[in-house]
Amino acid sequence: MRLLLDTHIFLWYLAASRKLPKSVINRIEIADAVFISAASVWEASIKIKQGRLQVNTDDLIAGIASSGFIELPITATQGALAANLPEYHRDPFDRMLIAQAMSEPLKLLTADGLLRQYSELVEVI
Repeated sequence: MRLLLDTHIFLWYLAASRKLPKSVINRIEIADAVFISAASVWEASIKIKQGRLQVNTDDLIAGIASSGFIELPITATQGALAANLPEYHRDPFDRMLIAQAMSEPLKLLTADGLLRQYSELVEVI
């Protein structure tokens, strides 16, 4: 299975947070491929600047490779798809993750139940 981790799941994984169930950790570790979107690093960088997140951006970038994950760039097609999604969720980063999951396709693991409305590719943990 090919997975896309949303920003929270990625941060929790790197921090070995108890918020991430062991069953999800196991799924991540046995997945065929795990992707981290450039949108997640962008979102985290903004939250760091706002003082809402305490992590080093360089550590996030290094964490992608050290975890064996694959960096997922944003394409123009995905940008257009994100803009045209229904307004179930207004967060632009989450909308981009949905667009990427739909266009690749990838199973998006998230903690945000609102995202389930977009696609069967969204799995809320």
